[in-house]
Amino acid sequence: MNGSIPDDKIEEIRRRADIASLIGEYVTLKKAGRNYLGLCPFHREKTPSFTVSPDKQMFYCFGCSEGGNVFSFLMKLNHLTFPEAVRHLAKKVGVIIPERLLSREEKERYSLAEQIRRVNELAAGLFMNTLRSPAGEDAREYLRKRGIGESAIETFRLGFSPEGWTHLSEYLDKKGVSPKLAQQAGLLVERTGKSQGYYDRFRGRVMIPIEDVDGRVIAFGGRVMGAGEPKYMNSPESAIYTKGNTLYGLARTREAIREKGFALLVEGYFDLIALWNAGITNVVAMLGTALTRAQVDLIRRYTTRVVAVFDPDEAGKKALARSLELFLAGNVHARAVILPDGQDPDEFVRVNGREKMDEVVAKAWPMADYYIDQILGGRGTLEEDRDKLREAVAFLSRLEDDVGRNLFVKKVAEALVVDEEVLKKEVLRTRSRNPSAVPPDLPRRSTAAEMDPSELSLIRMMLEYPEKSSTVRDSAILADFRTEKLKSLGEELLAMDREGRTMRDASSLVGTLTEGPLRDKLLALLVQESPFSEELIDRLIADTIRKIRQRSNKERGKTLTSRIKEAERAGNWELVDRLTLDKVSLT
Repeated sequence: MNGSIPDDKIEEIRRRADIASLIGEYVTLKKAGRNYLGLCPFHREKTPSFTVSPDKQMFYCFGCSEGGNVFSFLMKLNHLTFPEAVRHLAKKVGVIIPERLLSREEKERYSLAEQIRRVNELAAGLFMNTLRSPAGEDAREYLRKRGIGESAIETFRLGFSPEGWTHLSEYLDKKGVSPKLAQQAGLLVERTGKSQGYYDRFRGRVMIPIEDVDGRVIAFGGRVMGAGEPKYMNSPESAIYTKGNTLYGLARTREAIREKGFALLVEGYFDLIALWNAGITNVVAMLGTALTRAQVDLIRRYTTRVVAVFDPDEAGKKALARSLELFLAGNVHARAVILPDGQDPDEFVRVNGREKMDEVVAKAWPMADYYIDQILGGRGTLEEDRDKLREAVAFLSRLEDDVGRNLFVKKVAEALVVDEEVLKKEVLRTRSRNPSAVPPDLPRRSTAAEMDPSELSLIRMMLEYPEKSSTVRDSAILADFRTEKLKSLGEELLAMDREGRTMRDASSLVGTLTEGPLRDKLLALLVQESPFSEELIDRLIADTIRKIRQRSNKERGKTLTSRIKEAERAGNWELVDRLTLDKVSLT
């Protein structure tokens, strides 16, 4: 049992899940022989080295050594515990996990993240129902005036939280949710001073659930319908929500992003909803904050092309420069759109319609060219030109890619009419003065050194052809292994065969190994297409066993020769005779 989930259910879920389909929801994969390749979601890379094997139901990245099965992928990507990953996957593949009442101790151990998700789903349901009730009439009218139809309301699960202090808190209390937990979810606020208890954080607002990439509610945004302040109120960060790691709407729009080959990046919820409502569905929103590296990495799972909408003011220019750095660092091809008259996408598409928005997007500037020509370009006063040069040097010094930086130096030098070599030296000087401008090398786990290749090959054949385990057992070759961990793994495989236990698949057993060089090496080998021919596997196993035995006998022979010499020096001729016979028996 794992976290109250029966082992047979875990096995059923694992068998039903197709790892290529699952990972394909998060990473754009391309067929490569029997496997699939994509850009790794766990580190930044230009050339795909992330490999998924449907045959083995495994994944492995040759760039950062992350690997495993469907469960470990979800655990690593979404920061889930093993039971959470199993339950999440069970819903996807239609396996019902029998529920039982948890003891008090089990409830305390149950993941805080999972508890917060459940509370958020309860709150989302209440807000949605309230929007459709008489209490939500004004909110429905507000959405109608913004041109938001029923389809968008359903898709984005929009709701309403009425005025008053206890609408949600009373509902959650009836559902048995502790106010402390609801506070941790960011839904309730603890009263201060003489008053005791909790009150609703969101009051008199249209409610916008914020979902993770799997469509689970992790936070909320609330929008006032009148002139109140703040206009937008967001959930505070929690155990499951970090604003800079989240993109609004991605769960609903990621397939459209894949299909159209690029993402339209906007600032806020209603920008995205208005565009989606108009039929532009390949959109994501930044939750009203500056773009982050984590958000760029999220986008890269689905596309390496982005069209970003910016305001024409000074803040918009700074946001563009910062975003350009992140897109360049993430190897994302970015273009920029500046809408006329300072309009946001919500207003622009409502006034002008989809066709006009499509035209503007089609004419988007390459972001690097826009930055150089429109922000840095154009001569001004001496002081203005000096400020632009300082800004350009700071920008260039933060670019991670050497080739890309040199190309930019050339273009910026032309735009500012300065000597290219002088600019290049100033950039290098700034980088040397500011080590934080130089990105750290990618952390990489150690590789499997001192691992006998023949032993590794035999274990791989045992994993890929478990029905051949008897040949290995009868040879007793594991006694000759010098890599202790490989020997232990081989003994476990033989025990499974002897006891009639099901050899499920390679990833199941390898996945149980502790992270380290052995696990990394086996995953790297197993995720590749097998080099072994089924017709020749018996001969390959026999040849490998013979090679290991010959190596072992050679090592024993050297040891016996040394001991014979010692016995001769000691005059122990009886021992010399016995050791000599042992040595002869090795040949």
